[in-house]
Amino acid sequence: MQLSQKLKWEAFLEILVLILVLILLNLAAQRYFFRIDLTQEKRYTLSQASIQILENLEEPVYIDVYLEGDLNASFKRLQKNLKETLEEFKTHAGSKIQFRFIDPESIAPDDKNQFYSDLARRGVPPTNLFDTQDGKKIQKIIFPGAILSYKNKETGVLLLKGNQNASPQEQLNQSIENLEYELMAAIKKMSQKQKQLIGIIEGHDELSPTQMIDAERSLSEFYAVERLNLSRFEQKAALQEYDAIILAQPKKAFSEKETYLLDQYLMQGGNLLLFIDQIQMNLDSIALEGTYAFAYDLKLLEMVFRYGVRLNQDMVQDVQSGNIVVNVGNIGNRPNLQRVPFPYYVVANKFEDHPITKNLGAVYLRFAGSLDTVRTAAPIQKTPLIFSSEYSRIKRAPTLISLEELKSDLVPELYQTPHLPLAYLLEGNFNSAFAGRFPPEPFSKDDFIEKGQYGKVFICADGDVLLSEMDKKTGNPLPLGYEPISGQTYSHKDLLLNVLAYMLDAEGIIAARSKEIVIRQLDPFQVQDDQLFWQTFNLVLPLIVILCFGLIWYGVRKRRFGK
Repeated sequence: MQLSQKLKWEAFLEILVLILVLILLNLAAQRYFFRIDLTQEKRYTLSQASIQILENLEEPVYIDVYLEGDLNASFKRLQKNLKETLEEFKTHAGSKIQFRFIDPESIAPDDKNQFYSDLARRGVPPTNLFDTQDGKKIQKIIFPGAILSYKNKETGVLLLKGNQNASPQEQLNQSIENLEYELMAAIKKMSQKQKQLIGIIEGHDELSPTQMIDAERSLSEFYAVERLNLSRFEQKAALQEYDAIILAQPKKAFSEKETYLLDQYLMQGGNLLLFIDQIQMNLDSIALEGTYAFAYDLKLLEMVFRYGVRLNQDMVQDVQSGNIVVNVGNIGNRPNLQRVPFPYYVVANKFEDHPITKNLGAVYLRFAGSLDTVRTAAPIQKTPLIFSSEYSRIKRAPTLISLEELKSDLVPELYQTPHLPLAYLLEGNFNSAFAGRFPPEPFSKDDFIEKGQYGKVFICADGDVLLSEMDKKTGNPLPLGYEPISGQTYSHKDLLLNVLAYMLDAEGIIAARSKEIVIRQLDPFQVQDDQLFWQTFNLVLPLIVILCFGLIWYGVRKRRFGK
């Protein structure tokens, strides 16, 4: 009897201790939050910069997602990952993140057209979804995007992005990888209190404000933008107020004073974005008999060479190219205008696996030159970001360019120089291009910096990347990256913003673009071969586990209470 009472008390104390431990664990969990991401690619783990922004939100961010309704399996996967990402946001921001999913098809028929137009105007354009239903192909209109509101600000976010030349499955996977970055970039844009300052150089016949209207408009959403004329600066310290400086397709030479200012700006930890055409060429100047292409003398080659990159005096031709419209003859008294591939218009679709270019769409370059790296005394990290295709070649200047070239087919066998670099990112502590020389007037040797602080230089061998084409009918500028002949919009805006985001905050939310979600596809033949085994395994294993647990429990009870 005494033994029975003792066993009962022991059992009671064990239960009591278990309850107390559970209470303490719950109290600790409320005080100290943690989650464990067991996925190999850490798909549910936010970057530290994203967590910091979410935890410091002053007011709620309201997110209306329009990816809802009758979706196919692929877009349901995008929707599921989007919900998981927003739930992760809510975990760190609490009630400061409020989101809802809205089905555009639920809008009343009379208001639907106006609602669709309003969504497109606010930054969520429609996408045509082709699907098969009951053996028939159908077309639906979906809106894979969201509208975010914070305080008195609002912005639209397009969630379906990626390399347009990738397969639909790969493009969808790229969109999932970019969810955190796209959403956090929008939240950061609305919540930042002070914008960083970007300077755009003028005075050398660069792209005009009209030609860069969409580029400047895109920049102004995230940064304060000013135009600056280097010839008016007498003190190099004046440039230090700029967080980054952009040079967009200069056509006139720089003075020694101006190059010195740029050099010393970089030596003080500055960031330079150089979009440079090394060859003088314009399609409008090419007659049927042709015109000669000569190199610009911009007085920048030596400076860029000292930093580690050589701008070659050539033009890249590529089989993967855009088109131009030419008159191939007359039909009666009317010209016969046709689209013809033009190898000097490179559609660059190969990129380095880098946060700037990861999952980036194609970039359209016109009369672009090639780039080479050179050895430097300073240990500079040189990263090629954009390449030509597998079938490309170089045409060195000076050279004759004629429309007669279009009569020959683009034979891949003639284009045997693959993957020519078209853009580079340089990072490190640069040595001054003016080392061993006297500074130009009015600067003094006393404050000359020979070895610089950590800085970054982005060099693209085509200035047209920042050019907005003009609508020939209305005379108005077209969106940045829009190519009127094909009607396709290339990823020039994303490239520009990604470069600046990386330069100005390399450890920030741009790091989220490094996230990679691996598609783990099953082998259909192996699945078919092993189907019976796994069905039997899944059916029998749980029964065996339950039986073993019952036998163990029976043995424990018999051992404790058998006497």
